[in-house]
Amino acid sequence: MAKRVTIMIDDDLDKKLRLLQSKLISKTNESVSYSSVINNELRKQLK
Repeated sequence: MAKRVTIMIDDDLDKKLRLLQSKLISKTNESVSYSSVINNELRKQLK
């Protein structure tokens, strides 16, 4: 179940996440939400 949370993200991390999001969008030609990018990256790091 998803939970709405407010966090502060530094500018440099935001740029990297947005770049990753744009690469995923261009690869798949589908919409990719910013939240899904953050969740996927957190899952990779918290294994």
